[in-house]
Amino acid sequence: MTRRLESYAAGRWFRADDEGQPLLDAATGAEVARLSSSGLDLDAMVSHGRTVGGPALRALTFHERAGLLKAMAKHLLERKDELYELSYATGATRRDSAVDIDGGIGTVFSIASKGTREMPNDTVYVDGGLEQLGREGTFVGQHVHTSRVGVAVQVNAFNFPVWGFLEKLAPAFVAGVASIVKPAEQTAYVTEAAVRMIVESGLLPEGSLQLLAGSPAGLLDVLTVQDQVAFTGSAHTAGLLRNHPSVLHGGVGLTVEADSLNCSILGPDVGADDPELDLFVGAVVTEMTVKAGQKCTAIRRVIVPRAMRHTVAEAIAARLAKVTVGDPRSESVRMGALVSLDQREEVRKAVQSLRASAEVVFGDPDRVEVVDGDAERGAFISPVLLSAADGAVEPHDVEPFGPVSTIVAYDTVEDAVELAARGRGSLAGSVVTHDPDVARAVVLGLAPWHGRILVLDRAGAAEAAAAGGHGSPLPVLVHGGPGRAGGGEELGGVRGILHHMQRTAIQGSPDMLTAITGRWTRGSQRRADDVHPFRKSLAELRIGDTIASAPRAVTRADIDHFAEFTGDTFYAHTDPEAAAANPLFGGIVAHGYLVVSLAAGLFVDPDPGPVLANFGVDHLRFLTPVKADDTIAVTLTVKQITPRTNAEYGEVRWDAVVANADGEPVATYDVLTLVAKTWP
Repeated sequence: MTRRLESYAAGRWFRADDEGQPLLDAATGAEVARLSSSGLDLDAMVSHGRTVGGPALRALTFHERAGLLKAMAKHLLERKDELYELSYATGATRRDSAVDIDGGIGTVFSIASKGTREMPNDTVYVDGGLEQLGREGTFVGQHVHTSRVGVAVQVNAFNFPVWGFLEKLAPAFVAGVASIVKPAEQTAYVTEAAVRMIVESGLLPEGSLQLLAGSPAGLLDVLTVQDQVAFTGSAHTAGLLRNHPSVLHGGVGLTVEADSLNCSILGPDVGADDPELDLFVGAVVTEMTVKAGQKCTAIRRVIVPRAMRHTVAEAIAARLAKVTVGDPRSESVRMGALVSLDQREEVRKAVQSLRASAEVVFGDPDRVEVVDGDAERGAFISPVLLSAADGAVEPHDVEPFGPVSTIVAYDTVEDAVELAARGRGSLAGSVVTHDPDVARAVVLGLAPWHGRILVLDRAGAAEAAAAGGHGSPLPVLVHGGPGRAGGGEELGGVRGILHHMQRTAIQGSPDMLTAITGRWTRGSQRRADDVHPFRKSLAELRIGDTIASAPRAVTRADIDHFAEFTGDTFYAHTDPEAAAANPLFGGIVAHGYLVVSLAAGLFVDPDPGPVLANFGVDHLRFLTPVKADDTIAVTLTVKQITPRTNAEYGEVRWDAVVANADGEPVATYDVLTLVAKTWP
């Protein structure tokens, strides 16, 4: 008997005692593995995530978690060829596997990078600006995100056994939440192999990643209010999950990515000789054939101007005729098999439903010429292109989860938008046009119905193709969609991380908020001593360390010199009469950048020291004009300290307030510096 897959639960590998269900090679029909979770203690699994994995993750900072993810991604990258070999059995070609395996690993790298570059080296994430809740500033509010103490259960679809779990694991991990991964049965052997590589590496804290290989029956029964479920799959199963008592009444969070009748719209400006037509046709054929069309983001509806219907149909059919179908292990094969014979039957039924209002332009769902494969034992099917009659309902209701697309004609841009909306919500849409007005009209019309929209023209085509095109979710952008598509969101860089965390509004005094957030809050205490803050290393600096400068007069000579030296001769700085007539100034005023430059001279310590560089200014605002002969002074306070784990320095954010002789702020901003961890 072939190998039985194992679950990784509560710190050990678990193998069921029964024989389990056979998992078959999609191309050859041979048995690959057997699968069962019979006897697995799901309660212990969830408890292990909550009491072992979660605390271990929450003890680490965002940067430390991101660093572990990066190391994990490197480890998988070194062993990805093993995953490629297994992936052939799912029906995937090497190109398909690159989308899944390399795409998944790349997503982990991206999320890890976001966690390091855009989040603090801390366990609390500060969200947005400070809200002043009282007149004197002694009572303020701040939103923060903290890690939830439950588990993230990730139920994935069969089409992406590596990317599917990695794109959910990465943001949950950086958020400090332990994951339980539940792969789809048909391709669970690929996911199990990837998880085994991760567990054996010892890189991740115990309990932060567990694998449920087999039926999840009873899992939702043991989840509670701090737990979350992210589901990718059919709308039918999503409906069952939505109605589970733990979701309805127990407070378990549920995110769904379900069926999606995605569309691509060809703009009315595109003619037969325009490069956009070739881009459009290429995108449709790619989406039909990558993963044999088994993608939740694939183009199912090809919406084109009526006058271009036959031209588009002929062009797509001509390209599909060149697509070779067969065993994905063969180098000459461009499209492999569907995941199973059952899936092929589902696709055939869907095509039959579509034929009620559409004619087949290319392909036969019941016959296909196969290269290096067995057409009976393998789940092979021909790409099928249909053309719908006017008023057809089925293309907007029936999703064939395979290499099937339907051409739908429109008369006006408004018609195209209305046809797209008939899909009742999609994950991804695209419009191919070189007309900015068409692009705006279509995008604004589609946006309420789509989670992501690609606007494609000749100018961005090359980079768009490199990024994956219409069907490829990108880790820095949200993935999900409204309505029929499930209504959920995943990915989106830091947004995807924060999805797993609890946002809380904290109210209190500035000192209390500084203590809670680890970031200096305006109005809280400052620390001043005889040592200039720029003489302190990262190890010596403390939140609230402050320098208050001596005052400096800003003379008319300073203003004139700055205008001449920089070339900024705007009339408010050079023309007394015009400046006096301006109601905002009432006379000659200093350049805002002159004020900031002079402020730097007031607080900078000039000698070599632990401050290595200034790398930017954030949130600069000029609040009150500085007139000739006004006096300014600056108060500089350590606002945030972020050590870099992979360098001998860290980042220090300083709160800067430049005030005039009356104490009124004339400019506020954050100064960003790199400071050595130790000095000398």
